[in-house]
Amino acid sequence: MSTSSECSYSYEEYKETADWLLANTDIRPKVAIICGSGLGGLADLLENKKVFPYNKIPHFPHSTVQGHKGQLVFGELNGKQCVCMQGRFHFYEGHNIATVTYPVRVFFLLGIETLIVTNAAGGLNPKFNVGDIMLIKDHINMPGFAGQNPLCGHNEERFGVRFPCMSDAYDRDFARLARDTAQELGCDSFLQEGVYCMLAGPSYETIAECRVLQALGADAVGMSTVPEVVVARHCGIRVFGLSLITNKVVTDYDSTERANHEEVLETTRMRTEDLQKFARRGVSLKSEQGAGEEGLQNEEEEEVSVILIHSYTQLQIGFQSAQSLISTSGGKYAK
Repeated sequence: MSTSSECSYSYEEYKETADWLLANTDIRPKVAIICGSGLGGLADLLENKKVFPYNKIPHFPHSTVQGHKGQLVFGELNGKQCVCMQGRFHFYEGHNIATVTYPVRVFFLLGIETLIVTNAAGGLNPKFNVGDIMLIKDHINMPGFAGQNPLCGHNEERFGVRFPCMSDAYDRDFARLARDTAQELGCDSFLQEGVYCMLAGPSYETIAECRVLQALGADAVGMSTVPEVVVARHCGIRVFGLSLITNKVVTDYDSTERANHEEVLETTRMRTEDLQKFARRGVSLKSEQGAGEEGLQNEEEEEVSVILIHSYTQLQIGFQSAQSLISTSGGKYAK
Protein backbone atom coordinates (compact mmCIF):
# COMPACT_ATOMS: atom_id res chain seq x y z
CA MET A 1 0.00 0.00 0.00
CA SER A 2 1.42 3.36 -0.99
CA THR A 3 1.93 6.10 1.54
CA SER A 4 0.26 9.43 1.03
CA SER A 5 3.55 11.05 0.11
CA GLU A 6 4.06 8.53 -2.72
CA CYS A 7 0.71 9.18 -4.37
CA SER A 8 -0.97 12.55 -4.00
CA TYR A 9 -2.93 15.15 -5.93
CA SER A 10 -2.12 18.75 -6.76
CA TYR A 11 -4.16 21.72 -5.62
CA GLU A 12 -5.01 22.33 -9.27
CA GLU A 13 -6.58 18.87 -9.60
CA TYR A 14 -8.80 19.41 -6.55
CA LYS A 15 -9.78 22.81 -7.93
CA GLU A 16 -10.55 21.42 -11.37
CA THR A 17 -12.96 18.94 -9.79
CA ALA A 18 -14.62 21.61 -7.64
CA ASP A 19 -14.90 24.07 -10.53
CA TRP A 20 -16.48 21.41 -12.74
CA LEU A 21 -19.11 20.63 -10.09
CA LEU A 22 -19.86 24.32 -9.49
CA ALA A 23 -20.27 24.85 -13.21
CA ASN A 24 -22.76 21.98 -13.46
CA THR A 25 -25.09 22.81 -10.58
CA ASP A 26 -26.60 25.95 -9.08
CA ILE A 27 -26.66 24.42 -5.61
CA ARG A 28 -24.11 25.94 -3.21
CA PRO A 29 -24.12 23.68 -0.15
CA LYS A 30 -22.53 24.50 3.20
CA VAL A 31 -23.05 20.97 4.56
CA ALA A 32 -21.67 17.71 3.16
CA ILE A 33 -22.67 14.21 4.25
CA ILE A 34 -20.59 11.07 3.72
CA CYS A 35 -22.94 8.09 3.82
CA GLY A 36 -21.61 4.82 5.22
CA SER A 37 -22.17 1.33 3.80
CA GLY A 38 -25.85 0.63 3.22
CA LEU A 39 -26.77 4.07 4.57
CA GLY A 40 -26.84 6.07 1.36
CA GLY A 41 -30.62 6.34 1.37
CA LEU A 42 -30.36 9.74 3.03
CA ALA A 43 -29.62 11.22 -0.38
CA ASP A 44 -32.95 9.84 -1.63
CA LEU A 45 -34.70 12.29 0.71
CA LEU A 46 -33.17 15.30 -1.03
CA GLU A 47 -35.32 17.55 -3.21
CA ASN A 48 -34.27 19.40 -6.36
CA LYS A 49 -31.52 16.84 -6.79
CA LYS A 50 -28.59 16.95 -9.14
CA VAL A 51 -26.77 13.62 -9.34
CA PHE A 52 -23.20 13.09 -10.55
CA PRO A 53 -21.89 9.52 -10.90
CA TYR A 54 -18.33 9.39 -9.67
CA ASN A 55 -17.05 8.15 -13.00
CA LYS A 56 -18.33 11.33 -14.69
CA ILE A 57 -16.54 13.73 -12.31
CA PRO A 58 -12.99 14.80 -13.29
CA HIS A 59 -10.31 13.13 -11.11
CA PHE A 60 -12.93 11.64 -8.75
CA PRO A 61 -12.25 8.11 -7.45
CA HIS A 62 -14.67 5.20 -8.00
CA SER A 63 -16.31 3.13 -5.26
CA THR A 64 -16.34 -0.66 -5.56
CA VAL A 65 -18.11 -1.72 -2.35
CA GLN A 66 -21.53 -3.38 -2.27
CA GLY A 67 -24.03 -1.00 -0.70
CA HIS A 68 -22.31 2.07 -2.16
CA LYS A 69 -23.97 3.59 -5.23
CA GLY A 70 -20.97 5.69 -6.17
CA GLN A 71 -22.48 9.08 -6.85
CA LEU A 72 -22.43 12.64 -5.55
CA VAL A 73 -25.91 14.05 -4.91
CA PHE A 74 -26.57 17.77 -4.56
CA GLY A 75 -29.97 18.89 -3.30
CA GLU A 76 -32.10 20.36 -0.54
CA LEU A 77 -33.16 18.78 2.73
CA ASN A 78 -35.97 20.73 4.39
CA GLY A 79 -34.87 23.75 2.38
CA LYS A 80 -31.22 23.39 3.36
CA GLN A 81 -28.72 22.93 0.54
CA CYS A 82 -26.32 20.04 1.01
CA VAL A 83 -24.31 17.44 -0.87
CA CYS A 84 -24.26 13.70 -0.13
CA MET A 85 -21.64 11.13 -1.01
CA GLN A 86 -23.41 7.86 -1.74
CA GLY A 87 -20.38 5.67 -1.38
CA ARG A 88 -17.04 6.42 0.22
CA PHE A 89 -13.57 5.05 -0.53
CA HIS A 90 -11.62 2.58 1.61
CA PHE A 91 -8.10 1.26 2.00
CA TYR A 92 -9.34 -2.27 1.49
CA GLU A 93 -10.47 -1.45 -2.05
CA GLY A 94 -6.84 -0.84 -2.89
CA HIS A 95 -7.05 2.96 -2.73
CA ASN A 96 -4.20 4.94 -1.21
CA ILE A 97 -4.95 7.45 1.51
CA ALA A 98 -4.82 10.44 -0.87
CA THR A 99 -7.61 8.87 -2.91
CA VAL A 100 -9.66 7.95 0.17
CA THR A 101 -9.71 11.60 1.25
CA TYR A 102 -9.90 13.26 -2.16
CA PRO A 103 -13.58 14.32 -1.88
CA VAL A 104 -13.07 16.22 1.38
CA ARG A 105 -10.67 18.75 -0.11
CA VAL A 106 -13.05 19.13 -3.04
CA PHE A 107 -15.82 19.86 -0.51
CA PHE A 108 -13.66 22.55 1.04
CA LEU A 109 -13.23 24.22 -2.34
CA LEU A 110 -17.00 24.00 -2.88
CA GLY A 111 -17.48 26.10 0.25
CA ILE A 112 -18.46 23.32 2.67
CA GLU A 113 -18.28 24.42 6.31
CA THR A 114 -19.70 21.34 8.06
CA LEU A 115 -19.13 17.65 7.36
CA ILE A 116 -21.43 14.92 8.68
CA VAL A 117 -19.87 11.45 8.56
CA THR A 118 -21.82 8.23 9.07
CA ASN A 119 -20.65 4.65 9.23
CA ALA A 120 -21.62 1.16 10.28
CA ALA A 121 -19.51 -0.15 13.14
CA GLY A 122 -19.02 -3.10 15.46
CA GLY A 123 -19.78 -2.41 19.11
CA LEU A 124 -16.80 -2.85 21.44
CA ASN A 125 -18.44 -1.25 24.45
CA PRO A 126 -20.35 -3.99 26.28
CA LYS A 127 -23.07 -1.46 27.16
CA PHE A 128 -23.89 -0.88 23.50
CA ASN A 129 -26.68 -2.77 21.78
CA VAL A 130 -27.26 -3.64 18.15
CA GLY A 131 -29.24 -0.76 16.69
CA ASP A 132 -27.72 1.94 18.88
CA ILE A 133 -26.45 5.12 17.28
CA MET A 134 -23.15 6.37 18.66
CA LEU A 135 -22.17 10.02 18.58
CA ILE A 136 -18.46 9.97 17.77
CA LYS A 137 -16.67 12.06 20.39
CA ASP A 138 -13.14 11.04 19.38
CA HIS A 139 -11.26 8.53 17.30
CA ILE A 140 -8.21 6.26 17.29
CA ASN A 141 -6.37 6.34 13.98
CA MET A 142 -4.74 2.92 13.77
CA PRO A 143 -3.52 3.33 10.16
CA GLY A 144 -2.06 6.66 11.27
CA PHE A 145 0.06 4.82 13.83
CA ALA A 146 1.60 2.98 10.88
CA GLY A 147 2.31 6.15 8.90
CA GLN A 148 -0.92 6.20 6.87
CA ASN A 149 -1.90 9.76 7.72
CA PRO A 150 -3.45 11.79 4.88
CA LEU A 151 -1.45 14.85 5.91
CA CYS A 152 1.96 13.21 5.36
CA GLY A 153 4.09 14.66 2.60
CA HIS A 154 4.01 18.20 1.25
CA ASN A 155 1.62 20.48 3.13
CA GLU A 156 -0.59 22.66 0.94
CA GLU A 157 -1.06 25.85 2.98
CA ARG A 158 -4.16 26.75 0.95
CA PHE A 159 -5.91 23.87 2.72
CA GLY A 160 -4.46 24.19 6.21
CA VAL A 161 -1.51 24.42 8.55
CA ARG A 162 1.30 21.89 8.81
CA PHE A 163 0.38 20.65 12.31
CA PRO A 164 -3.41 20.87 12.80
CA CYS A 165 -4.95 20.21 16.21
CA MET A 166 -7.10 17.08 16.52
CA SER A 167 -8.21 17.36 20.17
CA ASP A 168 -11.41 19.00 18.90
CA ALA A 169 -11.87 16.80 15.83
CA TYR A 170 -15.60 16.25 16.48
CA ASP A 171 -17.64 19.37 17.11
CA ARG A 172 -18.91 19.46 20.68
CA ASP A 173 -21.69 21.95 19.98
CA PHE A 174 -23.30 19.65 17.43
CA ALA A 175 -22.95 16.69 19.79
CA ARG A 176 -24.62 18.69 22.56
CA LEU A 177 -27.43 19.66 20.20
CA ALA A 178 -27.95 16.02 19.24
CA ARG A 179 -28.05 14.88 22.87
CA ASP A 180 -30.46 17.64 23.87
CA THR A 181 -32.80 16.87 20.98
CA ALA A 182 -32.75 13.14 21.70
CA GLN A 183 -33.51 13.72 25.38
CA GLU A 184 -36.28 16.18 24.61
CA LEU A 185 -38.01 13.72 22.33
CA GLY A 186 -37.46 10.71 24.58
CA CYS A 187 -35.25 9.04 21.98
CA ASP A 188 -32.06 8.93 24.01
CA SER A 189 -32.43 5.24 24.91
CA PHE A 190 -30.60 4.21 21.73
CA LEU A 191 -28.23 7.21 21.55
CA GLN A 192 -24.72 6.50 22.81
CA GLU A 193 -21.46 8.43 22.75
CA GLY A 194 -17.98 7.04 22.37
CA VAL A 195 -14.64 6.61 20.64
CA TYR A 196 -14.46 5.18 17.13
CA CYS A 197 -11.40 3.17 16.13
CA MET A 198 -10.47 2.69 12.50
CA LEU A 199 -8.70 -0.41 11.19
CA ALA A 200 -7.65 -0.71 7.58
CA GLY A 201 -9.50 -3.97 6.87
CA PRO A 202 -10.71 -5.87 4.94
CA SER A 203 -10.39 -8.75 7.42
CA TYR A 204 -12.48 -8.43 10.53
CA GLU A 205 -11.04 -8.23 14.02
CA THR A 206 -9.78 -11.23 15.94
CA ILE A 207 -10.84 -11.70 19.54
CA ALA A 208 -7.37 -10.64 20.72
CA GLU A 209 -7.51 -7.50 18.57
CA CYS A 210 -10.93 -6.60 19.96
CA ARG A 211 -9.59 -6.92 23.49
CA VAL A 212 -6.66 -4.66 22.65
CA LEU A 213 -9.00 -2.04 21.18
CA GLN A 214 -11.16 -2.13 24.30
CA ALA A 215 -8.07 -1.65 26.44
CA LEU A 216 -7.17 1.39 24.33
CA GLY A 217 -10.57 2.93 25.09
CA ALA A 218 -12.39 2.27 21.81
CA ASP A 219 -16.17 1.88 21.93
CA ALA A 220 -16.75 0.96 18.28
CA VAL A 221 -14.61 -0.26 15.39
CA GLY A 222 -14.89 0.14 11.63
CA MET A 223 -12.88 0.59 8.44
CA SER A 224 -13.52 4.19 7.42
CA THR A 225 -14.24 7.77 8.51
CA VAL A 226 -11.03 8.77 10.29
CA PRO A 227 -8.97 9.83 7.23
CA GLU A 228 -11.84 12.03 6.01
CA VAL A 229 -12.19 13.62 9.44
CA VAL A 230 -8.46 14.38 9.65
CA VAL A 231 -8.50 16.13 6.28
CA ALA A 232 -11.71 18.01 7.11
CA ARG A 233 -10.24 19.39 10.31
CA HIS A 234 -7.03 20.30 8.44
CA CYS A 235 -9.26 22.41 6.18
CA GLY A 236 -11.10 23.97 9.13
CA ILE A 237 -14.36 22.14 8.43
CA ARG A 238 -16.54 21.33 11.46
CA VAL A 239 -17.30 17.61 11.85
CA PHE A 240 -20.24 15.69 13.27
CA GLY A 241 -19.97 11.88 13.33
CA LEU A 242 -22.49 9.07 13.77
CA SER A 243 -21.90 5.31 13.95
CA LEU A 244 -24.68 2.77 13.58
CA ILE A 245 -23.86 -0.23 15.78
CA THR A 246 -24.66 -3.13 13.47
CA ASN A 247 -23.17 -5.93 15.54
CA LYS A 248 -21.47 -6.59 18.86
CA VAL A 249 -17.91 -7.83 18.53
CA VAL A 250 -16.93 -11.16 20.08
CA THR A 251 -14.39 -10.98 22.91
CA ASP A 252 -14.90 -14.39 24.52
CA TYR A 253 -13.24 -17.48 23.06
CA ASP A 254 -16.04 -19.66 24.44
CA SER A 255 -18.77 -17.52 22.90
CA THR A 256 -20.99 -18.89 20.16
CA GLU A 257 -22.72 -15.53 19.56
CA ARG A 258 -23.53 -14.55 16.03
CA ALA A 259 -25.58 -11.67 14.61
CA ASN A 260 -29.29 -12.44 14.94
CA HIS A 261 -31.04 -11.05 11.89
CA GLU A 262 -34.58 -11.26 13.28
CA GLU A 263 -33.57 -9.47 16.47
CA VAL A 264 -31.95 -6.74 14.38
CA LEU A 265 -35.10 -6.22 12.30
CA GLU A 266 -37.24 -6.08 15.43
CA THR A 267 -34.97 -3.37 16.82
CA THR A 268 -35.55 -1.36 13.66
CA ARG A 269 -39.31 -1.75 13.90
CA MET A 270 -39.25 -0.59 17.52
CA ARG A 271 -37.42 2.59 16.54
CA THR A 272 -39.84 3.72 13.81
CA GLU A 273 -42.01 5.99 15.97
CA ASP A 274 -38.98 7.58 17.62
CA LEU A 275 -37.42 8.32 14.25
CA GLN A 276 -40.57 9.95 12.97
CA LYS A 277 -40.43 12.25 15.99
CA PHE A 278 -36.90 13.23 15.06
CA ALA A 279 -37.93 14.06 11.49
CA ARG A 280 -40.95 16.10 12.54
CA ARG A 281 -38.90 17.98 15.10
CA GLY A 282 -36.40 19.02 12.45
CA VAL A 283 -39.03 20.99 10.55
CA SER A 284 -39.88 23.21 13.54
CA LEU A 285 -36.40 24.05 14.77
CA LYS A 286 -35.91 27.21 12.74
CA SER A 287 -38.82 29.07 14.35
CA GLU A 288 -37.29 28.56 17.79
CA GLN A 289 -33.95 30.25 17.07
CA GLY A 290 -32.84 33.51 18.64
CA ALA A 291 -31.74 36.75 17.00
CA GLY A 292 -28.61 38.88 16.91
CA GLU A 293 -25.06 37.49 17.03
CA GLU A 294 -26.13 34.47 19.05
CA GLY A 295 -28.88 33.87 16.51
CA LEU A 296 -26.32 33.56 13.73
CA GLN A 297 -24.67 30.71 15.59
CA ASN A 298 -28.07 29.18 16.26
CA GLU A 299 -28.99 29.46 12.59
CA GLU A 300 -25.90 27.51 11.60
CA GLU A 301 -26.63 24.87 14.22
CA GLU A 302 -30.25 24.71 13.05
CA GLU A 303 -29.19 24.10 9.47
CA VAL A 304 -27.01 21.20 10.53
CA SER A 305 -29.51 19.88 13.08
CA VAL A 306 -32.20 19.49 10.41
CA ILE A 307 -29.79 17.40 8.39
CA LEU A 308 -28.34 15.39 11.26
CA ILE A 309 -31.83 14.54 12.51
CA HIS A 310 -32.60 13.17 9.07
CA SER A 311 -29.27 11.36 9.37
CA TYR A 312 -30.54 9.68 12.54
CA THR A 313 -33.64 8.66 10.65
CA GLN A 314 -31.77 7.34 7.66
CA LEU A 315 -29.24 5.47 9.79
CA GLN A 316 -32.08 3.45 11.22
CA ILE A 317 -33.99 3.23 7.93
CA GLY A 318 -30.77 1.92 6.41
CA PHE A 319 -30.50 -0.54 9.27
CA GLN A 320 -32.49 -3.24 7.52
CA SER A 321 -30.48 -3.08 4.30
CA ALA A 322 -27.24 -2.95 6.27
CA GLN A 323 -28.21 -6.05 8.21
CA SER A 324 -29.09 -7.94 5.06
CA LEU A 325 -25.38 -7.70 4.30
CA ILE A 326 -24.54 -8.91 7.79
CA SER A 327 -26.52 -12.07 7.22
CA THR A 328 -24.50 -12.87 4.10
CA SER A 329 -21.05 -12.01 5.47
CA GLY A 330 -20.59 -14.39 8.36
CA GLY A 331 -22.30 -12.18 10.90
CA LYS A 332 -20.11 -9.15 10.22
CA TYR A 333 -20.39 -6.08 8.02
CA ALA A 334 -18.23 -4.06 5.63
CA LYS A 335 -18.05 -0.96 7.76
